[in-house]
Amino acid sequence: MKPPMNQEYHVIGLMSGTSLDGLDMAYCIFKLTHNKWTYSIEKAHTQPYPQKWVDTLKNLPLAPIVQFAETDAALGRYMGSLVADFILEHQIKPDFIASHGHTIFHQPDKGFTAQIGCGAAISAKTGLPVINGFRNMDLALGGHGAPLVPVGDLHLFPNEAACLNLGGIANVSIYQSPELTAFDICPCNMVLNRLAELIGFAYDAEGKIAASGRLDTVLLQRLNQLPYYTVKGPKSLGIEWVDSQFWPLLDAFQHLAIPDKMATLVAHIGTQIGKVLDQAGVNQVLLSGGGTLNHFLIESIRSNTKAKLHIPDNLTIHFKEALIFAFLGVLRFMNETNVYKEVTGSTKSHVAGAIWGNLNN
Repeated sequence: MKPPMNQEYHVIGLMSGTSLDGLDMAYCIFKLTHNKWTYSIEKAHTQPYPQKWVDTLKNLPLAPIVQFAETDAALGRYMGSLVADFILEHQIKPDFIASHGHTIFHQPDKGFTAQIGCGAAISAKTGLPVINGFRNMDLALGGHGAPLVPVGDLHLFPNEAACLNLGGIANVSIYQSPELTAFDICPCNMVLNRLAELIGFAYDAEGKIAASGRLDTVLLQRLNQLPYYTVKGPKSLGIEWVDSQFWPLLDAFQHLAIPDKMATLVAHIGTQIGKVLDQAGVNQVLLSGGGTLNHFLIESIRSNTKAKLHIPDNLTIHFKEALIFAFLGVLRFMNETNVYKEVTGSTKSHVAGAIWGNLNN
């Protein structure tokens, strides 16, 4: 279905990242004029997860199967309640909701992924249609189910040669006409936050803890030698890889203080990002995600690349992923391609997303 010229879409995008910061909610307006998209983030809020939810989501991969089903439904109801409050507070009238959900499993080599937060429950709580499950079709078509943000990077940020998200995992989209390249680069906030938690902090504000530590060159070399970094073509990372490959390596360096491990991790992240950007010949890159506020990390990236770092406004930094999942929902509503085989490795580009409720109302 093609929209009429100047059609507007009012959508709430939901994002729950691997760093467990909370639920990002962004009320966005999209407009298509002469085949060009424009957008605005009208209202946005991050609702931090209570500690009970942090513990539940963190431990769910090892929980009994019945708890997985219970948590999927309960998280959907919780998300729906938060969105209903968000709508009431701001007196907005969205057309529908597009939700990424919260990733519990991501094992593309075995053909499955799981993002919980039941779409039907969100729809029931809000009275609005919900689109979610954006990764499943790609897995069924032999892809990684990731990355999904390139379609948004391409259409919503057309003047950027590259977009780098510093979230739980650092991922990048690079557009060099006519080719689009995108993949997960390395772990980011999910590992930095976990180390910060060991010494009583939710995260490393501005990178001050890491900045106080000392770089360990042996650990840095071992991290940079992880096999994932030599893989070419479509690839993605999940918590399973981090737990099986990354943490055992860090745990082997028990003699290092937490600040020293964090300093070394920041150097590792900067090295891997810089290598990717420079090998692609990127001149400038748009940054987003919570890691953008980590000054020590930004300096590490800056010192490892020739690319100019473009740090945007706070709304884009914090809510770009929620914005893009809202946009994925718009494309799903239009029955337009929203997942590209070139970046996920699936057999064909396709329209992704399951719909709960009636979008035609």
